[in-house]
Amino acid sequence: MGTPMKRSSNSRRRNDTMRLFVTTFIGVVFGFFLGVTFPTISLSKLPLPTNLFPSLDLPDIEKSGLSTQALLNVLNSLKRRGGGSHKNDGPKIWVPSNPRGAERLPPDIVASESDLYTRRLWGLPSEDLIIKPRYLVTFTVGIKQKSNIDAAVKKFSENFTIMLFHYDGRTTEWDDLEWSARAIHVSTPKQTKWWYAKRFLHPDIVAPYDYIFIWDEDLGLGNFDAEEYIKLVKKHGLDISQPGLEPSSGLTWQMTKGRNDTEVHKETEERPGWCSDPHLPPCAAFVEIMAPVFSREAWRCVWHMIQNDLVHGWGLDFALRRCVEPAHEKIGVVDAQWIVHQTVPSLGSQGKAENGKAPWEGVRERCRREWTMFQDRMATAEMAYYKAMGIDPPNSTTN
Repeated sequence: MGTPMKRSSNSRRRNDTMRLFVTTFIGVVFGFFLGVTFPTISLSKLPLPTNLFPSLDLPDIEKSGLSTQALLNVLNSLKRRGGGSHKNDGPKIWVPSNPRGAERLPPDIVASESDLYTRRLWGLPSEDLIIKPRYLVTFTVGIKQKSNIDAAVKKFSENFTIMLFHYDGRTTEWDDLEWSARAIHVSTPKQTKWWYAKRFLHPDIVAPYDYIFIWDEDLGLGNFDAEEYIKLVKKHGLDISQPGLEPSSGLTWQMTKGRNDTEVHKETEERPGWCSDPHLPPCAAFVEIMAPVFSREAWRCVWHMIQNDLVHGWGLDFALRRCVEPAHEKIGVVDAQWIVHQTVPSLGSQGKAENGKAPWEGVRERCRREWTMFQDRMATAEMAYYKAMGIDPPNSTTN
């Protein structure tokens, strides 16, 4: 009777051993295929705080080819170390006075302004700039005016950042000029200086500059001294100005005609009926758009007034007075530093011949159309404001 029971016991042990062996084998095979199925993951690409890895050298781990399973083991260890909670119950940052979109940032980290200073790719940032230019001068240029711009740029000292807007797309042909490597070049074909100014001279970008010159390419600066000009602008309290124009060069308005008997003038007499008020354009509070100079504060206002789709700027000169007060005192012409308007219609050639009209004719037609559109928008905006405020508008809103 004892023999059958012993045989049954031995058979059961053999079955248990076989079952354990099969189970272990299946587990090993499953684990192997699971491991090779998942790719290696780079710890440095995971958004994990570096202070969670005080004793781990991430580059060494990556070289060894850390598998997904090994990474999960590390993360589980970190989870146990931190109590297993990923919930952030701390105070949230919300600063309404920060620039729009930056409300979640602590104020001391917000950099709301920039500049046009070029910087090195090495060394300490604090040592990048030997000098910080205080003024910015921009020219909108084509290669045909290269020699004239070369002469003009040399009238500006190292206190000026030079910025060229290339409307013909030919930038590399300026590389042989000594100063070109220090200048900032921006190129988009067939665009005007006001198109460029609206897109690349935002007030928060040019904030470091006390004055901003936005000039055409066909100006003769043989008798011009930029540093002396700045001194006169400051002396006479001009927030918006331009150099006087040499009388024999192309003149449209008496206001911008240079005088021999004064450093600066702020008013003039125009043709009968042209000025409804001696303190209004074109008899006062007026400069042309060919060579305007703006203080930092005035430019912040003017930039916002420039319409995004009106690229020629016609009509803008009559509206500049809205950005300073009193305008007939803050806007003027600097006679002691005069320039020559050479009247080179280079931008007209960037137009397109249509309906039997030459390219320049289409450009001029759009200029006039934009002037009317700008006046209409300004009048409409003013009327809407006065209506919303419940006050009576003045007699004239377009001048």
